[in-house]
Amino acid sequence: MQLRLFRNAWSNLLGAAVPALAALATVPLVVAGLGEANYGLYALVTAIVGYFAVLDINVTAGSVKYIAAQHARAEDEQIARTLSFGAAIYALIGALGGCGLLFGARFLVAKVFAVPPHLAADAVASLQLAALGFFLGQLQSYLHSVPQALMRFDVSGRLEMVFGTLVPLLTVGVLMLGYGLFEIIALRVAASAMHCLLLWRGIARLLPGLHWRWPGRALRRGILGFSAYSFLSRFAALSYAHADKLIIGALVGVTGLAYFTVAATLANRVLGLSFRLSGVFFPAASMLAAGGELARLDHAYLKATRYVVYLNAAMLVLLAVFAEPLLRYWMNPDFAAHGAAVLALMALAQFVDSLTSLPSLVNDGMGHPRVSGLFAVARALAGLLIVYLGVAGWGIAGAAWGHLFASVLFTGAFLVFVHGRTVPTPLARLCAHGLLPGMAGAAGVALAAALAEAWLHRGALDFVLVLALTLVLLALAGVLVAEREDRRWAWAQLRLRLRARMRARARAGG
Repeated sequence: MQLRLFRNAWSNLLGAAVPALAALATVPLVVAGLGEANYGLYALVTAIVGYFAVLDINVTAGSVKYIAAQHARAEDEQIARTLSFGAAIYALIGALGGCGLLFGARFLVAKVFAVPPHLAADAVASLQLAALGFFLGQLQSYLHSVPQALMRFDVSGRLEMVFGTLVPLLTVGVLMLGYGLFEIIALRVAASAMHCLLLWRGIARLLPGLHWRWPGRALRRGILGFSAYSFLSRFAALSYAHADKLIIGALVGVTGLAYFTVAATLANRVLGLSFRLSGVFFPAASMLAAGGELARLDHAYLKATRYVVYLNAAMLVLLAVFAEPLLRYWMNPDFAAHGAAVLALMALAQFVDSLTSLPSLVNDGMGHPRVSGLFAVARALAGLLIVYLGVAGWGIAGAAWGHLFASVLFTGAFLVFVHGRTVPTPLARLCAHGLLPGMAGAAGVALAAALAEAWLHRGALDFVLVLALTLVLLALAGVLVAEREDRRWAWAQLRLRLRARMRARARAGG
């Protein structure tokens, strides 16, 4: 089980990491090609489309559970019924949301958001074209979950990696040819259509003989019932992820939205990668909980928390300490001046949010999705109010402070509530063995890096030197954070590989 989880986690991570690198590398080129105002409009269009995804009632959650169990029992007919039901639901969601975007585009641009008059026509046309993209995106989202239900993250991850890398690169190509926002949206729509086609072909290979079968009432109720509380979490997450951009677009304008989006995207992309590693922890937690192996669950949970927290803390150090030079050298001085504080604050907020990822997976694995769902809804509603007040009072910096305040408040409440209740590990044990080692190690490096950045940074060469030294210190701290048996195992593996390489060289020389 461990090896299979590791392989799936690695495939899941690569499916996000490579596209994230491609997206971050091309952001400066896209901003330069579109201009700051048009890039803000691009962010607004994608945020509106993303917000319409709240229509998704998260049938993927129930579908994945049922398909996984049916596959284990070789119930091909039931798999066909479950898949047919899920595909029909997502086609309906896509059609409803697409119609909303198509017929509501003019109202949204003219009455809701602060779009400059000379950009209004492009905004309307792009939103109307994005309606088709929304329909295809919903089908893509569901089809993407099917290989994962079959424990074939390699299939979904490979396609995600290819399309997630090609789309940013082709976007730059479209801009270099002299085209604009409408053509970028058209490219994304075409890519989504091709992605759906290849996903379907992959599913057909994994499930030969698959055919359309409508499920009975009991199966429909079972899928929808399991998905109900998971929908709360998804609804809250989508609302919270996109509504801040809609608020900024309405109160500040598209140029301020561009500054905020670039900084927030960098923080989200980098600190969101670890969730792809921890996401496959849910089936493991479910298996251990079902078998009553709470001691093994406790040990796995603490170890996973220890390493994920340190990984996120290390990335937080790099983003927060070097926020200004990163934006200056990656984008330009204007983005650094307007977005450095936003990047540091959003990275810290993302880190605090990440502390709830593994507890939520264990909570759900123990059979309590209602708890995580209700917390997510409460956090989204209160958090959006806090962010709105922050934007109204202090602009994009206020939005970042609002995110951080909401993250600290609700993460603390969630950790206190679930540990010892729905999560069997006591909170004190989690803090001592899971949270504090990684945080303490990263905090020391952060202090040293901040002092070095303040004293030594005079140019690009100094920045590179301080950044390199910080990476070395983070690596050393990571070795100290690792548990003793893991350090011994890693050292033994390193010695075995060195010996094998030396033997290979000796045989080649002989």
